[in-house]
Amino acid sequence: MESNCRIPMACCRPRVLVLHALFWGLVSLRVFGAALLGDEKTTALKAHAAPCWLLEDFVVATECSQCNAFQTRSWSACEATGYVERVNCTRSNRDEYKSCRSAVLEEHLFWKFEAAMLALTASFAILVVIRQRSLDRLASEKVRRQIESI
Repeated sequence: MESNCRIPMACCRPRVLVLHALFWGLVSLRVFGAALLGDEKTTALKAHAAPCWLLEDFVVATECSQCNAFQTRSWSACEATGYVERVNCTRSNRDEYKSCRSAVLEEHLFWKFEAAMLALTASFAILVVIRQRSLDRLASEKVRRQIESI
């Protein structure tokens, strides 16, 4: 008699169910915890005076450049990326420093990502070839055994 249940019985074992519940509990805790921490960051940002470049248009006065050791320790704009640019807000005519991402650093990260993907592709292609050869060998052994049994 065949069951209509599509869930394999291996998935219904108590140990597997507990592991699934633990995994999804940790995932949801991580997601909701990040959302709650994100809310705290936005309220902290509202408490401080918002920089002018968030509220109005600005012109980049100095292009993105790497912060030196003193700037990294003392300027909050340097903490996020290690690069900073000086912007001039048009309405209030204030000069402020804004964190930015370096084009050279971005290009370096892009090529590092491309190399990793190429290596991953090559390794999985080799793995597929090895697996296919193994399966072919098993199939030919099975055929050979069937022929011998005749």
